[in-house]
Amino acid sequence: MRRLTTWLAGAAGGLAAYRVFARRRPLPEAAPAEPDERAEELRERLVHAREASLAQPEAEPAVEGPDARRHSVHEQARAAIDEMRGE
Repeated sequence: MRRLTTWLAGAAGGLAAYRVFARRRPLPEAAPAEPDERAEELRERLVHAREASLAQPEAEPAVEGPDARRHSVHEQARAAIDEMRGE
């Protein structure tokens, strides 16, 4: 009988704790935010950047084989090592 009472008390306490923490409290309504002056400047800059990228199409990179690509990567690595060593 003692175990049953303990289990029932624990279950009731757990249910009460769940209901307290699970209750949805309404959030206070936020005041409407004032528009940021920087936002319009950023929008203008984005428009100009898009126009510039559309006006000047990028040249397509030359297609190289895997051996040529591997060779250029190794050359870049050797140059970086030489620069680090001070040679």
